[in-house]
Amino acid sequence: MNRKARIWPKTQQPQSRHYNHHYNRHCHHSLHLSIFLAVALNFLIGFQAHACTRILYETGTNNYIVGRTMDWYDDTKTDLWAFPRSLKRDGGCGSNSITWTSKFGSLVADIYNTGTVDGINDAGLIVNVLYLSESDYGDAKASGRPLLSIGAWGQYILDNYATVAEAVNSLKKEPFSIVAPPLPGGKAASGHVAIADTSGDSAIFEYIEGKLVTHHNRAYVVMTNSPPFNEQLAIDSYWKSVGGMKFLPGTHRASDRFARISWNLDATPKVDSPERAIATVFSLIRHISVPLGIVDPEKPNLSSTLWRTVADTKARRYYFESVLTPAVFWVDLEKLNLKEGAKPTKLDLSSNPILSGEVSSKFTPTEPFPFLSE
Repeated sequence: MNRKARIWPKTQQPQSRHYNHHYNRHCHHSLHLSIFLAVALNFLIGFQAHACTRILYETGTNNYIVGRTMDWYDDTKTDLWAFPRSLKRDGGCGSNSITWTSKFGSLVADIYNTGTVDGINDAGLIVNVLYLSESDYGDAKASGRPLLSIGAWGQYILDNYATVAEAVNSLKKEPFSIVAPPLPGGKAASGHVAIADTSGDSAIFEYIEGKLVTHHNRAYVVMTNSPPFNEQLAIDSYWKSVGGMKFLPGTHRASDRFARISWNLDATPKVDSPERAIATVFSLIRHISVPLGIVDPEKPNLSSTLWRTVADTKARRYYFESVLTPAVFWVDLEKLNLKEGAKPTKLDLSSNPILSGEVSSKFTPTEPFPFLSE
């Protein structure tokens, strides 16, 4: 029996199977091409990316907690130090060094016993120093300003300021020039600094092409390494438009870590419990950590996470976690003697001691380390 041919209006004619197949393949390839181009662009921009990640988390009770990872290619020989108020300091660059007397007591983590890379002061200001290969501090000696070792940069901020606004307003006047000798072992000492305070304010300081660049906004809650922060923001803006539920970059490069941790931080609820808030921040920075054993000596950019810190601005409590030991320990600044006239003290971590709980009683009087010098 002959079937009647069905006559379709032109606007309703079904597309051929060949056409649908071709169209679907075209869309499929376009999607893959878009993702490929995005990843390729991210790779090119983030190729020189370096280690470490910093986040600023707001709790459900208007408290602010900072977490960071230290990713590096060899043992950083990190110890914890407690420095009292009214400690006389200099920039570690000889007779032309800037000098100051600390206004605040602080608890810090050092690197190679030559510089402060992390810490909190007794006003609740938090400092995180992260690697940035693009840093250019200019000709410090030709600037005519007093000199400050890069190893003292974070300590200077902790010693002198209670809030982010104070630090930004003072440092924009450039009271010093940074001197950045090589680290022990010959690698470049090259970094940028993030700070946060009890109000949730945040700022990032970088030296690009010899000039100080300041990014000041409480919205700046994530920092990694390369590229410079303004480029990190541009990359993050792209990935936000893609949407983290659809696709996120997955390498250990800094620009990829920035996109992932930024999305996760935005998606994480603000919890009320202080204990749960600390656990939340640890979960975020553990998620972004680089597995032990992944190291490239030529690029500190792809290096294992060695330790993590979490600092509570309100409780003035500093948590430390080494990847080589099975427990987290912490220090309550209230239990340290940071008064004028007190001696600097150190918690020696060189033997990777297994510590847990509150450990302020384990600090012992020790002469402060000298800042990195030529």
